[in-house]
Amino acid sequence: MIKINLAPPTTKRPRRAAAGGTELNLGLLFGGILAALVLIIGGWWLAMSLESRRLTAEIENNRRELERLKPIIAAGQRYRRERDELERRLNAIETVARNQARPVYLLDAMADTLPPDLWLTRLEERGPSLRIAGTTYSSVALSDFMANLKASGRFKDVDLVDAKQDLSKSPRTITFEVTCRFEI
Repeated sequence: MIKINLAPPTTKRPRRAAAGGTELNLGLLFGGILAALVLIIGGWWLAMSLESRRLTAEIENNRRELERLKPIIAAGQRYRRERDELERRLNAIETVARNQARPVYLLDAMADTLPPDLWLTRLEERGPSLRIAGTTYSSVALSDFMANLKASGRFKDVDLVDAKQDLSKSPRTITFEVTCRFEI
């Protein structure tokens, strides 16, 4: 009689190894990967922790240095302001000294150009520009005055702005306004 056993065998057959010939243990593989990840993350955390401490110490050193330098910076700014103020004062003094003789030269040159029957009522100076107002009895005196201004060499761009004759007065007078530039 023939016996047929349909039950599975009780002994396990060895599994075939992978192509390399050795069997792969997945638990060991995942354990190794996990250990490597823990080491990498731990190393990264340690490096970041050390960098954080170093930067905190550097910030604290910079704060102390800033506190130490604040009085020095304030003194430097104070000296700079004082220097600028002194330079401004010196420039003002130099400008006054340089322009101190200008009115004397202007009045001297103006006196040399005035004809006998002409007189000035106003003389305004704005920078190099002059505005001269006056009165005369004749237009000849006014033209002589303008010619004298041009001929003096110190008055440039001499222009007659306005000339009016007052017919209601006796003797008749001419009021005028002349602009020019004065150069020393």
